[in-house]
Amino acid sequence: MRRENATHITEIILIGFPNSWEVEIILFLLFFIILVATMIGNTIIITLISIDYRLRSPMYFFLCNLSIIEILMTLTVVPKMMQNFLLERKNISFYGCLTQSYFYFLFGTSEYVLLAMMSYDRYAAICYPLRYSTIMTGKVCINMVVGSWLSGFFSILVPTVMKLGLPYCGPNVINHFFCDSAPLLHLACADIRLVEFIDFIVSLPILLGSLFLTVISYFYIISTILRIPSATGRQKAFSTCASHFTVVTIGYGTSVFIYVRPSQAQSMNLNKIASLVTTAVTPMLNPIIFTFRNQIVQEVFRDSVKKYIGIKK
Repeated sequence: MRRENATHITEIILIGFPNSWEVEIILFLLFFIILVATMIGNTIIITLISIDYRLRSPMYFFLCNLSIIEILMTLTVVPKMMQNFLLERKNISFYGCLTQSYFYFLFGTSEYVLLAMMSYDRYAAICYPLRYSTIMTGKVCINMVVGSWLSGFFSILVPTVMKLGLPYCGPNVINHFFCDSAPLLHLACADIRLVEFIDFIVSLPILLGSLFLTVISYFYIISTILRIPSATGRQKAFSTCASHFTVVTIGYGTSVFIYVRPSQAQSMNLNKIASLVTTAVTPMLNPIIFTFRNQIVQEVFRDSVKKYIGIKK
């Protein structure tokens, strides 16, 4: 169908999680609590790392940027989903949908690359402890973070521009709680194979590259830890990367569950639940995962609270 003969849709209906009014009110309150917890937890991490000299190291610099991404990821999806819980007509403008999709994958791709950079940081710290300060210099860390953002920006930009140029003439319903790329693309009344191919070609090297770097880093990390003679030394070394390994496992595990499945239609509800993990639950849990067994962060937090209370008194 030619573009000039197509009726361009102006809004998209997000089916989300259809339930009774009472259940949707409960869901609204639940995700309000999750949103507040995510904002508070990640903001505390960012603030502590910014103000305390004890957290001025590459690991915490990366963690600070990860918390920023988690906040932005949550704000991209969760507020609109909460709004739709309260509305009978669960709609979003077409350009708002495209914008949401772009930023969701921008932050998601940047996060995967950043997690890979964090795995390299742990590799350098455990495998080359004496050379760590010369390997992970401030300039290197900044370049790695900037590179993660640029990777997300450029990998998503071209497919998004191509999607914007497609004619969308209906239907205008997406069986999801946000504007995921695949269901949005299938609303186009045109041949989408080229766009799908470009999307695949651009994103695959980044995603597989970040996963490959993470796997290789942890292969050498685990090999090095197993060669440490004392059990105390092995436990101490493993504790420095356990939190990151947990987050990586959840992140990649969820993505594999979403995008590698035999039947997308039959598993759509499970797909939506898995997407909730990456967009709402994981950003809330990450501050807890990274600080639960981190004595330095706990000490900085306690000292900051004591200092705040002392000033107020």
